[in-house]
Amino acid sequence: MKPTTATAAPARAGRREWTGLAVLALPTLLLALDVSVLYLALPQVSADLGADGNQTLWILDIYSFVLAGFLVTMGTLGDRIGRRRLLLIGAAAFGGASVLAAYSTSAEMLIATRALLGLAGATLMPSTMALIRNMFPDPKQMGTAIGIWFTCFMGGMAIGPLVGGALLERFWWGSAFLLGVPFMALLLVVGPALLPEYRAPGAGRLDLASVGLSLAAILPAIYGLKELARAGWDPAAAGAVVVGLAFGLIFVRRQRSLADPLLDLRLFGYRAFRSALSVYLLTGVVMAGVSLMSTVYLQSVLELSTLRAGLWLLPHNVALAAGFLAAPRLAARFRPVYVMAAGMVVAAAGLALHLLVDPSDGTTPLVAGLVLAHAGISLPMALSANIIMGAAPPEKAGSAASLMETSAEFGIAMGVATLGTVGTVMYRGSFEAPAAIPAQAAEAARESITAAGGAAAGLPPAPAAELLHAAQAAFTTGVNAVGAIGAAVFVVLAVIIYRADRGTGTSEKIR
Repeated sequence: MKPTTATAAPARAGRREWTGLAVLALPTLLLALDVSVLYLALPQVSADLGADGNQTLWILDIYSFVLAGFLVTMGTLGDRIGRRRLLLIGAAAFGGASVLAAYSTSAEMLIATRALLGLAGATLMPSTMALIRNMFPDPKQMGTAIGIWFTCFMGGMAIGPLVGGALLERFWWGSAFLLGVPFMALLLVVGPALLPEYRAPGAGRLDLASVGLSLAAILPAIYGLKELARAGWDPAAAGAVVVGLAFGLIFVRRQRSLADPLLDLRLFGYRAFRSALSVYLLTGVVMAGVSLMSTVYLQSVLELSTLRAGLWLLPHNVALAAGFLAAPRLAARFRPVYVMAAGMVVAAAGLALHLLVDPSDGTTPLVAGLVLAHAGISLPMALSANIIMGAAPPEKAGSAASLMETSAEFGIAMGVATLGTVGTVMYRGSFEAPAAIPAQAAEAARESITAAGGAAAGLPPAPAAELLHAAQAAFTTGVNAVGAIGAAVFVVLAVIIYRADRGTGTSEKIR
């Protein structure tokens, strides 16, 4: 009889690891709260600090710029100096920067402290995901842990407006930043006892030239995409994207020449890794554009208050969190490739409901469509994260996590820029000003639905109502178009996932 060899099953996590996961959920929940609460606090911040329009935009954007720019560097740094160490350093920095932000005395000081928060945030996200990879070597348990991680993030996004609203009704705007300090303090106290340390064996020194090149590639590209989304075509913004791409090529060439690169490009040699990262990126592109159009529709077409619009957007966050938790269980019963493809089909059906949205009252198809779409994308997103982290060797988990987070940032920026532009083009192409509207007001209203509101404010009630109705009808065509494009993209993704090579790892059951 021939001898048989058995592959040892991966070690299963115990009570300490699951308790440690609860600790890792703290920074995840905090980062989501921080983003959602700031939007509510921004009017008070601007008024109190005397921030002009440009400064207000930088208060919002500087965090995501710095976060995106340093994710790759921090993910690799955690692999080299220790993931727990970097997480705790980032937690201390985030807590300190939060206090400085809360007591900022000028717009410039708040912009600077928001940049520090972005830098600290870049240490937290890849470190938490990389530690999950180390703490849960069993693929099934890792899938469940990643689902819980995602659920905490979405839970923070969901409760952020409620918690923020309660704080801002009773305290000053700085309380929105102080909200995270107790979370970080608790992480610093219990983290060393519950979280394992891990660093890549034999890791070399950090290549500072590569760090500079990565920043020169990511920061201009993200900035250019955001500016194109905000102001439309602009040569300077387009040039920034081109500059970022050029530095990106130089960065890639340098990584290939180094024995110990900042970013190990061999990760892309895993077909499963490439495929899952693409799903992450394209899903972010579609849903960022859809979310933008949906939010503007609720506030500018249906004329709902910020609070009511936020409440209507709450159900899809709940659906997303539920899907993240359900994904690993479904993948344990069915082939993950089928679960991912089915999720994309459900998401496509949800976005197709946006074709039924009309200017008078499209709340039902819009909200139902968003719930279906987010429930659908939660399955491929959760399983893609599991594939990305599982495909990467343990010593590269930080790099893999940083790539996943960076692709999400690029997906959001690209989605707002591309699908936001589609919505703008559809609006301008279908806008028809009533005959009674003065030419100057009509021309101003053609720019955007927000400009239409400003133009209508200077008209008598009857013409103003007609102008707003025309603008709302035109914007709704943009909502319909973006929903249709998103549905088509998801159908194509479903087919690609379904036909994926069985050797990629997406077609094997999680055991």
